[in-house]
Amino acid sequence: MAQDELGRTKVAEEVVAIIAGLAATEIEGVAGMSGGIVSGIAERLGRKDLTRGVKVEVGEEQVAVDLFVITHFGMSIPDIARDIKGNVKKKIESMTGLEVVEVNVNVQGVHMEAKEVEQ
Repeated sequence: MAQDELGRTKVAEEVVAIIAGLAATEIEGVAGMSGGIVSGIAERLGRKDLTRGVKVEVGEEQVAVDLFVITHFGMSIPDIARDIKGNVKKKIESMTGLEVVEVNVNVQGVHMEAKEVEQ
């Protein structure tokens, strides 16, 4: 929570989670975020959950992020994870002023493209 002469600014956890989720999905090799069954039901009902697969803990001046992602098959998972961590840290810090102390990437699945059926 930032304090200045005009008052304080507090960024909601949901805002930080949305920033983190969008930053993660910008990375090449990320097929999507992994949510639970509730997220899947909400999406089928037409409500896109921008915080799906993201858990954040926001303190006074610091934030920790856990991301649950699905990667594309055939790509380097360590490279994808490194790129996610860097982009999430950069976006959260530049947009909120909070210090990112931890970004944990949990790969929950691998997405394989459907191959065209030969006829």
